[in-house]
Amino acid sequence: MPQTANSFAAAQAAWRFYQNERVTLPELAAPLLSHATAVCPERCQRYALVLHDFSGLHYTRHLSKQDRITLYGKDDLGYLLATALMVSDVDGHPIAPLYLGLTEASGTHSTRRTKLLPRRTELSELSRVVGYVEGLGLALPAVHIIDRQADSLLHLRRLVRNQRRFVIRSDELRRVELKGESLLLREVEERLSQEMQYVREVEYKGKRAKQYVAQARVVLTGRGRLRVPSPQNKEQRRWVAGRAIELRLVVAEVRNSTGEVLATWRLWTNLTEEVSAAEVALWYYWRWRIESFFKLLKRGGQQLEQWQQESAGAVARRLLVVAQACVVVWELEQAGVEAEALRKFLVRLSGRLMKRGVSYTAPALLAGLWQFLAIIDALERHTSAELLEMARSFLQIIGLETEFKDVKELV
Repeated sequence: MPQTANSFAAAQAAWRFYQNERVTLPELAAPLLSHATAVCPERCQRYALVLHDFSGLHYTRHLSKQDRITLYGKDDLGYLLATALMVSDVDGHPIAPLYLGLTEASGTHSTRRTKLLPRRTELSELSRVVGYVEGLGLALPAVHIIDRQADSLLHLRRLVRNQRRFVIRSDELRRVELKGESLLLREVEERLSQEMQYVREVEYKGKRAKQYVAQARVVLTGRGRLRVPSPQNKEQRRWVAGRAIELRLVVAEVRNSTGEVLATWRLWTNLTEEVSAAEVALWYYWRWRIESFFKLLKRGGQQLEQWQQESAGAVARRLLVVAQACVVVWELEQAGVEAEALRKFLVRLSGRLMKRGVSYTAPALLAGLWQFLAIIDALERHTSAELLEMARSFLQIIGLETEFKDVKELV
């Protein structure tokens, strides 16, 4: 807790810290990387799974933030957050963010560099983040798991050329070669429908469902599409020829109890057969963990989109501090039965209502932890007699002093 005389002084101290340009993002990210490097060998078995994604931070009504950019509509203003989150290949549990970058009008505030980086397209930034993660020296090889924004032939060729391991979601429109025959992906999918095998139960939109998978080796040919800016700041497309690449296509279906297909994932991967199609589908299924991280930042406890810092640099510094709080909560989740009493205590302090069968959630632990720290701070600042006297005074004010005789007797 802030060691200051009052809340205003604490707010002023925080404001000065987040505005201080000598506080660099790589320095603030160092504890996160140190933790990830230390626990990677014990939490991961064969690979370190790295989930990549972008999330818009919406500050449309925050007029004091003069460095906002247009996000997903002309009236949607804010910053773009890029994240690389490491999770376990054993159970998909989040470990730590390996990279955070916040893009504003002038460029990108990044944990890769102390200086502001230029604004780039999502694919261009993604390529650099993948290279940065590969250079961190993790104890196990990284597998980069990315959604459809990375489904670019040019990007896939670059990943294969640089020997990056990946699982990337595709759509059904791409044309491939299967055993020498040129087919659309949806046509390949139709042929694989007879080979679908049940692999596990999963949760889909809060309900139990079943997952089926099938796979085939396909060849991608043709020209890749490169987006380049024009002198009028309008995007232009340039077609770039390249070598054919062979990838595994893993098709995963999520079906309900009646066999209806609820979702279909078409996944590119260059992983060897040592990693089964069922594992590939499971690893992509765990991609929702990064969405949970964004939810924890925005609505589950930190209320990121309500922050009043007036620049992206200040928001980025605060974001790195908050990311460390998230890692602490994930460690509490991973702790064994010896931490069960502590988790129950924190959930009770949070005031959150758990679903039937759920004993705790990350947002509840985060909220309870904040309350617990406040209790510790109060115990450090006041004696037990002073706290009991304040409790008695409060009960007297609301007219319930006689209902709580034990407190009165203790005082």
